[in-house]
Amino acid sequence: MKCFKAISSCNQLLITGKKVLSTALPLRTTSIQEENIGVKEPFHLFDQWFQEAVNNPSIMEPNAACLATSTKEGIPSARFVLCKGYDPTGFKFFTHYTSRKGQEIEENPNVALTFYWPQFSRSIRIEGVAEKLPFLDADEYFKSRPYQSQIGALSSDQSKPIEGRHILWQKEVELKKQYSEGNVPRPEQWGGYKILPRSIEFWQGQTDRIHDRIKFRRLREGEVVDN
Repeated sequence: MKCFKAISSCNQLLITGKKVLSTALPLRTTSIQEENIGVKEPFHLFDQWFQEAVNNPSIMEPNAACLATSTKEGIPSARFVLCKGYDPTGFKFFTHYTSRKGQEIEENPNVALTFYWPQFSRSIRIEGVAEKLPFLDADEYFKSRPYQSQIGALSSDQSKPIEGRHILWQKEVELKKQYSEGNVPRPEQWGGYKILPRSIEFWQGQTDRIHDRIKFRRLREGEVVDN
């Protein structure tokens, strides 16, 4: 009950707006008017914005994005993941299949992924369907991970409660004795997903608060682009 009281108190503080408004960042004046977009294709624009974020030293993890999933009953949940690859077919991330997001994707593959870079007053929202990547892709990426990350993936049972951190430490010690660096197997319950986008929306904040928003969506069957 104490947790619920604390949350209530926090909500009351946020409702006043005093804390929220004081943290507002200055917006940009760069426009994304449709007539100024050279290549009217979402992945070209995504790559342009993403590379700008990568090259900005103040952005620690430019590939961090909020992944929203929901149960088949429509109960939502969201968390941040790291995008580990993208191309015109979709966006990749890796996780435990047994995690909450993995279980929700299993029963409802409709997801949303949102990138937000406040330094540029930009966000990109992707909506689509998540499907599992081939095991070969998961194996390849798992082998490229640092040794400690591999051990961590093998020792944790994501999204399930444990008695304490000492349980994970004990597992970690045992696994390091069992597997040397370069010989850690990928856990069966760990793998990757690709989000196949139905729509990609780009948002650019403006100083006058009249923000720019451009949305791309997949063509419906028989539909023709009007240039």
